[in-house]
Amino acid sequence: MTKHILVIDDEEDIVNLIAYNLEKEGYRVSKAYDGTQALQAVKKEKPDLVILDLMLPEVSGIDVARIIRGDADTAGLPIIMLTARGTEVDRILGLEMGADDYVTKPFSVRELTARVRAVLRRSSSASPEPETFSQGKLFINFSSHRVTIDGKPVELSPTEFNLLKFFTRRPGRVYTRDQILDRVWGDDFFVEPRTVDVHIRRLRSRIEDDAADPRYILTVRGAGYKFSET
Repeated sequence: MTKHILVIDDEEDIVNLIAYNLEKEGYRVSKAYDGTQALQAVKKEKPDLVILDLMLPEVSGIDVARIIRGDADTAGLPIIMLTARGTEVDRILGLEMGADDYVTKPFSVRELTARVRAVLRRSSSASPEPETFSQGKLFINFSSHRVTIDGKPVELSPTEFNLLKFFTRRPGRVYTRDQILDRVWGDDFFVEPRTVDVHIRRLRSRIEDDAADPRYILTVRGAGYKFSET
């Protein structure tokens, strides 16, 4: 089945260049030139991947990514950020907002198409969600909501369990407090970002040997939290 890619950039020449080369590779391509068009196209056309410029008129690329990731229907949509801004802070910001990859202008078309192939390959090879998870002494049965540490049951509140489940789905990926609020609490709860810190402290106190020196849920200074990959 032909993969559908949405290219979003306010520079028409850039959009046409990318579209031309992706179409040569056999992809179907749609175009958008500002953040509002981008969000409408994502909702209407349901692409398999988005190439998203960081600097867009009307709605910024960062906000577009945030909205995509915050919507259950599009949360898993692969995003490659494309921008002229190449500082480390900008790269981190793009990745924190949910980008799967990051390419800076000026870019090599061959490199971009290679990254498109790689991201789509990772996306299509994603396996169904597992029923269990284990790492070190930690074991989770998602269907029965059973959590054990070294074989001993751990009692978690529903929110704590959902928070733990959320982290274990993507070990190693850094999430900001706002992203965690969006994914775990959703839009129906009027809670402050610091609420995340409180629940993480509680969760650590239940699953970590030493909550002050955690093994599983790690703090990434200036960015947020992640679940350990090992």
